[in-house]
Amino acid sequence: MKKVIKHSIFICFCLISCLINAQEVKSPNGNISLKFSLQAGGVPTYSLTYKSKDVIKPSKLGLELKDNSNANNDFNDFSVKRVEKEQKEDKVSLLNGFDITDSKISAFDETWQPVWGETKNIRNHYNELAVTLNQRSTDRHILIRFRVFDDGLGFRYEFPEQNNLVYFVIKEERTQFAMAGDHKAIWIPGDYDTQEYDYTTSKLSEIRGLMSKAITPNSSQTPFSQTGVQTALMMKSDDGLYINLHEAALINYSCMHLNLDDKNMVFESWLTPDAQGYKGYMQAPCNTPWRTVIVSDDARDILASNITLNLNEPSKIKDTSWIKPVKYVGVWWEMITGKSTWAYTNDLPSVQLGITDYTKTKPNGKHGANTAHVKEYIDFAALHGLDAVLVEGWNEGWEDWFGNSKDYVFDFVTPYPDFNIKELYSYAKSKGVKLMMHHETSSSVRNYERHLDKAYQFMADNGYNSVKSGYVGDIIPRGEHHYGQWMVNHYQYAFEKAADYKIMVNAHEAVRPTGVRRTWPNLIGNESARGTEYQAFGGSKPNHVTVLPFTRLIGGPMDYTPGIFNMDVSKYNPDNNSHVNSTLANQLALYVTMYSPLQMAADLIETYNQHLDAFQFIKDVALDWDDSKYLEAEPGEYVTVARKAKGTNNWFIGSVCDENGRTSNLTFDFLDPDKTYIATIYSDAKNAHYKTNPEAYEIRKVVVTNKSKLSQQCAPAGGYAISVFDVDKSQTKGLKKL
Repeated sequence: MKKVIKHSIFICFCLISCLINAQEVKSPNGNISLKFSLQAGGVPTYSLTYKSKDVIKPSKLGLELKDNSNANNDFNDFSVKRVEKEQKEDKVSLLNGFDITDSKISAFDETWQPVWGETKNIRNHYNELAVTLNQRSTDRHILIRFRVFDDGLGFRYEFPEQNNLVYFVIKEERTQFAMAGDHKAIWIPGDYDTQEYDYTTSKLSEIRGLMSKAITPNSSQTPFSQTGVQTALMMKSDDGLYINLHEAALINYSCMHLNLDDKNMVFESWLTPDAQGYKGYMQAPCNTPWRTVIVSDDARDILASNITLNLNEPSKIKDTSWIKPVKYVGVWWEMITGKSTWAYTNDLPSVQLGITDYTKTKPNGKHGANTAHVKEYIDFAALHGLDAVLVEGWNEGWEDWFGNSKDYVFDFVTPYPDFNIKELYSYAKSKGVKLMMHHETSSSVRNYERHLDKAYQFMADNGYNSVKSGYVGDIIPRGEHHYGQWMVNHYQYAFEKAADYKIMVNAHEAVRPTGVRRTWPNLIGNESARGTEYQAFGGSKPNHVTVLPFTRLIGGPMDYTPGIFNMDVSKYNPDNNSHVNSTLANQLALYVTMYSPLQMAADLIETYNQHLDAFQFIKDVALDWDDSKYLEAEPGEYVTVARKAKGTNNWFIGSVCDENGRTSNLTFDFLDPDKTYIATIYSDAKNAHYKTNPEAYEIRKVVVTNKSKLSQQCAPAGGYAISVFDVDKSQTKGLKKL
């Protein structure tokens, strides 16, 4: 009898132990299941399934610390004793030896409204598992928080206030993502300083062999591994699952890359280091960014996901009335193509601000940012109802701005002799047009921060309410990287400071966005990927714009600068033989498929004046939306999107495809059933081709209802754009019904 009792007690103990060390939570619709457990040795692990299919196989969690830091450690003490402590890192890092001390499951459901966005209302609905772990040997505590949405997972590490974990240095975060197979992936090389690469499509197992070809030259780049890739990483499994790995709410932490163990198909997080090689400096209480997994068996769900936004905090800007979407033109493409220059003169071998006297130099005759020329752009913007004009190359220093590791590059307030700020401010104001400031830092970040208040005040005094900032070149202070914790904090500082002056920020060459624009909606756009400018630097792959919505745009909108109508760059600059790998109709579609509240009509005004019928779509297309419908999608092949303009019954549709061309088929069942619409269709001509006849397009008007259907041929690297306006039936007289 006693033996039976002991055996029963042992069975009960095992059952209780299993319950304590294994936790499961499902998405609200039940399709996604997250399981957490402690492996032997107290190693935290998780796994994820979608409709019973493996998405993430059991994967380890944890962080490797530099040393056994605690409240009594000197953060900057690198003594012999500390070197000795490093030999014991395996015992003091947050990787193993854990017990579960608490576990809570909860549910959350809210609907919130963004200041601007793809939809008027966003539902934030998830089930949460919060697991508190104690490391027995150190009495350190961490909490791992999982949020399971209908379209994926977000999780992060949290470090509560405690005596034995106060200041600590991250040597590496060891978060794993074990793939269930050798998936097809669309990737760019892992790099601490640039995302400006063309995407490669391959099996995971092929990344190593293709890496050297994928790494192309850039003004600043630091690739780190033959199997390292960047997020957002888009994959597709053999059994039809679309899987996206990224991060959300990157604040006071290093940007995460993914390094692949290509023998076992396991990704592990790989943080961007600082100048000393360390990955993060933390002070509890604190937390990491969220690691995200978006998954579906329908590619359109990846595009529709709001996980990245929902994992960020609500807006910290109370009065957001000054934050407005912007459609703009600018003095930019002419410099990118080489038709004009940023620099004022060719006379100066070097520039020292405050000493160099530009009035004693000879103008080079190609300087684009001169008063008369900018007025032409202001006139064009006013005539066509555009909001703003960007001007680059307006300030002193462009003769000597890049490649010299120069600390004091620009002061962001001193114009060239041919750029009259006061006159242009008054002229633009009289036309109802804003000017957009440009702050190129040349990655001299210390210099930018010392001038930031003065520069923003200068903008406020002269009618500029938005700025395009740039970080071309290697970072100063030397040794820091564009995507390390130090620079992530700088970008955060810049747009928080801008909010004090009611200025919107469009940061180029900055870390890729992670939904932080929910919290700081004045971060109205970023570049952070290979944009249109590369079409003038030799061209991007024809399918590039069918990839970006699944990768770069997962984190937030991009200032891609679409709207190129002249695909032959040599027409602007005979010395540049680059070709824009796109049709004109494809360029129009980008205003819908590449969501952004910041949209540039990037070509020259003389080119637009030759195609005013096609330019009409750029004038008409909205920037802010009540609703978005993802009609067709396959990563790297095609994307078709319909969006409803905010506060109206008007819709805009865009479709783009890769170099193979395709027939797009859609129905208009998203339209109101009791309304009639006029659709203006801007499509590729029958003989259009991105290489041989890219500027061939057709425009036709038809009547549509919610029962209408369209079968539209798209040329190679082509597409179409449609404006759909709610009208009175009397206005449809003489038009054919679709």
